[in-house]
Amino acid sequence: MANTSSRTLRLLSLLQTHRYWPGTELAERLEVSVRTLRRDVDRLRELGYPVEANRGVDGGYQLAAGAALPPLLVDDEEAVALAIGLRLAAQGAVAGIEESSVRALTKIVQVMPPRLRRRIEALRAATVPTVWGAGPTVDAGVLTAVAQACRDEERLRFSYNARGGELTDRHVEPHRLVSLGRRWYLVAYDLTRHDWRSFRLDRLGDPRSTAERFRPRELPAEDAATFVRAGIDNIVPPLAVEAVVHAPAATVRVAVGQWATVEEIDDGRCRLRMTSDTLDWPAMALGVVGAEFEVIHPPELVDHLRDWAGRFTRATGT
Repeated sequence: MANTSSRTLRLLSLLQTHRYWPGTELAERLEVSVRTLRRDVDRLRELGYPVEANRGVDGGYQLAAGAALPPLLVDDEEAVALAIGLRLAAQGAVAGIEESSVRALTKIVQVMPPRLRRRIEALRAATVPTVWGAGPTVDAGVLTAVAQACRDEERLRFSYNARGGELTDRHVEPHRLVSLGRRWYLVAYDLTRHDWRSFRLDRLGDPRSTAERFRPRELPAEDAATFVRAGIDNIVPPLAVEAVVHAPAATVRVAVGQWATVEEIDDGRCRLRMTSDTLDWPAMALGVVGAEFEVIHPPELVDHLRDWAGRFTRATGT
């Protein structure tokens, strides 16, 4: 790369995407000599980026934590994705980061060029936000620790509350994080059970990096999301819910967002369908519509609504 400034930015981008880079591999990526690479690293240090170097045959470079956060290098697509992610986080997707997400989003949008701000605003205007007040949340510290272990390809230890309530200690090789529906999952190779597993992050506690690097294994699925979905389908058969709602289809779509499909019956009625692994979410979805409805199936949902109605009535003291 002939332009020194462009090459320096490329080097910074590479250092920000991986914890550790062997020197020879980094030089090959930049198409420069090892000596030129050392000079480029020195330029980054002069700009305030704390780049650490490991000497020797297997020496390399990594971007260390500094006393202050240096400027991050992101391209247009990454900036838009970052703003969208912060907007979702501000709605409470991860416990404890709502306020900081709003502050970070404000700073990022403020320095964006107008063309990117228009893209963000267009997406916001075309999207109906759906915020649920219940359901499992993930501690921000747990999410960060697990994400770093995935990125750095370091073995991880943590405690896990299994589906049956049993508390176990796990030692894994983390592969990917998956956000599916209303939950976060870690896909990892379990070193004790010698098999691939998916772990719900809201059941995972005290994640600890072992600083042991590993060579990634081949996942027995098309991708991590497919692996998680297959596991969920095998454990909990999804419930198919259908109800007739006495409200216009457009009104119901705004209320339920992405969680259900809505088909118009006539001007004042529509058919709502959704699948869920619990009866709580269909009950909440039908409740937030604010209209009369009849449950078509499953019959278990009718009993579930009666139970909710009894508790709500008792809560009012009636």
